[in-house]
Amino acid sequence: SMAKLLHFFGTIFILLSLVVFPIIGKKDENSFEKSINKESMSPKREKLSHFRFYFHDILSGTKPTSIMIVPPSKNTAKTGFGIVNMIDNALTLGPNLSSTIIGRAQGFYGSSSLSELSLLMIMNFNFIEGKYC
Repeated sequence: SMAKLLHFFGTIFILLSLVVFPIIGKKDENSFEKSINKESMSPKREKLSHFRFYFHDILSGTKPTSIMIVPPSKNTAKTGFGIVNMIDNALTLGPNLSSTIIGRAQGFYGSSSLSELSLLMIMNFNFIEGKYC
């Protein structure tokens, strides 16, 4: 009958769509699927770098580099839980702010514990001088 024939061809079309068409389809350069080079997955010798710089977190004055953007809640005076500061701090070669600025530490930090002193720090180091800029 016609209904059985339509059902048969419909099933064949669905199977072809699921199996054959993806195989013959053109691979798009922007697709989510990519082949992995096995050599790139093998462990390599790690390089180690030592950084030495000074971090200047200025909280007051005419040009602070760290400002409070979220105050602590009222019942957490012991730890300052909830306080969040945004930063754009100088990184220098020496301990004095007048020494050569080699970059900036940019991001934010906050008090992250109700019961003890604890900081969550999220920042980028933006180097503007030297080997790593």
